[in-house]
Amino acid sequence: MSSPCSRRDAELVVNHVSLRNALSWAMPGNSFGRCRVGVKASWKARMLAFAAVLWAWSDESTLGKRFIAARKLVSKMFSWQEEPGTSYQGFIKALHKWKAKLFAVILPQLRDRMRQCARDWWTVAGWVVFGVDGSRVETPRTKANEARFHPTKKRKKQQRARKGKTPRLTKKASRKAKQASKRKQAAKKQAGKNSKKQLASPQIWLTLFWHVGLGLPWAWKMGPVDSSERAHMLDMLRFLPENSMIVADAGFVGYDNWRAIEKAGHSFVIRVGANVKLLKKLGYARESAGRVYLWPDKARKKNQPPMVLRLITVHNGKHPIYLVTNVLSKKHLSDRDAAEIYKARWGIEVFFRSFKQTFGRRKLRSKSPDNALLELDWSLVGLWTVYLMAVDEVVKQGESPHRVSVAGALTAIRTVMRDYRWRPDPGKDLWSLLGEALIDTYVRHGSKASRNYPRKKNEKPAGRPVLQVASRDQVGCAKELKAHQQEKRLTA
Repeated sequence: MSSPCSRRDAELVVNHVSLRNALSWAMPGNSFGRCRVGVKASWKARMLAFAAVLWAWSDESTLGKRFIAARKLVSKMFSWQEEPGTSYQGFIKALHKWKAKLFAVILPQLRDRMRQCARDWWTVAGWVVFGVDGSRVETPRTKANEARFHPTKKRKKQQRARKGKTPRLTKKASRKAKQASKRKQAAKKQAGKNSKKQLASPQIWLTLFWHVGLGLPWAWKMGPVDSSERAHMLDMLRFLPENSMIVADAGFVGYDNWRAIEKAGHSFVIRVGANVKLLKKLGYARESAGRVYLWPDKARKKNQPPMVLRLITVHNGKHPIYLVTNVLSKKHLSDRDAAEIYKARWGIEVFFRSFKQTFGRRKLRSKSPDNALLELDWSLVGLWTVYLMAVDEVVKQGESPHRVSVAGALTAIRTVMRDYRWRPDPGKDLWSLLGEALIDTYVRHGSKASRNYPRKKNEKPAGRPVLQVASRDQVGCAKELKAHQQEKRLTA
């Protein structure tokens, strides 16, 4: 792997050479030797990866035009090699065929670069903190996208409609269906018969791990709009490094989820609300201030141990916020640090806004579901790469990575792409432009009421968790389980 300092050119070079060197810094060429995409393939592995990132960076109006711009640029970058394929369909086919192999090389490289350029920003309060959240990304309204991405009930209903079959209902189910239909009709009358709500476009659900210290993505998973973000999170735990801490909102609660995180060797700070029932004075562990337990009846009946947790209450100026963590010692994680970590979680919302609004991915352009997922994957890799380049340059200047302007970084990279045949003036090369991509520091005094994005959310706060004193049965059960565990340890 090339050294972190080798990404800056020793002297001013033509822009396409500077772009090639920058991409080679993010994705070192010697790693692609393990990624073979076929001897007779019209696209070589490294060239295909670079073209895919350039395709994602391009701001042309259509995907086809973006491919033409990316191919022209990558041909110039690798002028000594055989010309890549000229067909957009062939390019997409190659990306589908070799995506798994390319991602197995590219994603670990980007994570390694994050570690190298992080400096003091790798950890927060001694932990490698990752925010996790989900968001919807729209796709064009086509039959294929609707069949693939609409909620499960709607997909099944559409499939039955195509086959011309109606499900058989029992008497009880039929009666419930009629009652539901009457309620629906009454609701329609209240809303007005002439007001027809437009159906939403098919949407992809995107769940993302986001590095809190650097403000960069780490891993993601996609599925239909009704996918479980908790299941996505659990599936991505294997990508987290040691000493990781997950911070999330009240959508990621649950005994099975928290136990899986703990079993994977990670810690968490998660907001809880009225949807969580916690116990106190269970006697399973040494009691102290803030000590609570999560032990649902289902887990107790299976002889699964209670989760020993710490409840932290903070105030955001409007209402109290309740956090739970499996870090029991305040020496390892103080209440103040936990509050700051949860506050920093908001950055993932800002990242989604940058991805959708600034990067223009609120609605994808691909009309087939497989191509839409491919477009979303490479869009995330593209934004991750240019963001990482800007973060590296800004951190070297002693600035916070959170001062990076995504809009400024994209403008810099697209300017160099557009003028790829030119040799820049001093101070106007790619890395200098990325180093200047900083958000404004002046204080805004104007009203934000006129801004229509991000949209205001008038959601009720998560509320107070249900906190109950453990019953005699629960205390007795906990003592028996603890005694059994101690006996098991002695005999082991």
